[in-house]
Amino acid sequence: MDDIDRRLISALRHDGRASVSDLAGLLSLSRATVRARLDRLRQSGDVIGYTVVLKEDVAQDPVRALMMIGIEGRGADRIMRQLSGLPQVRAVHSTNGRWDVIAELGTDTLEDLDDVLFRIRKFDGVTQSETSLLLSTRKAGG
Repeated sequence: MDDIDRRLISALRHDGRASVSDLAGLLSLSRATVRARLDRLRQSGDVIGYTVVLKEDVAQDPVRALMMIGIEGRGADRIMRQLSGLPQVRAVHSTNGRWDVIAELGTDTLEDLDDVLFRIRKFDGVTQSETSLLLSTRKAGG
């Protein structure tokens, strides 16, 4: 992935519904180049999908948690892509120390949280995990 790919992904994060023509104009590239790069990013698995963000999605989740995940071998990139594809995952962080990855989770209920924890624990390569519920947030980034 090069700088053009990163700029393309950044533009898509800002507006996932932007047309190829709009992206080409924004990035000063041809439509053919943008289309080819999007196809390559999808085929390589770097882009695994597009999503819609609703107004209620940005409201605070009633149930929030941090899941620390230990991964065996070299599966961290694959597992981070899998995590990013789950709608309950709000952010994915690589870390150093005891845990390889930390996932920020948000759900409507404890039952929904339990379901997503169960699904993540079944990912091939996940060897251990520890989850902490977030009770309150004193300062949020913005």
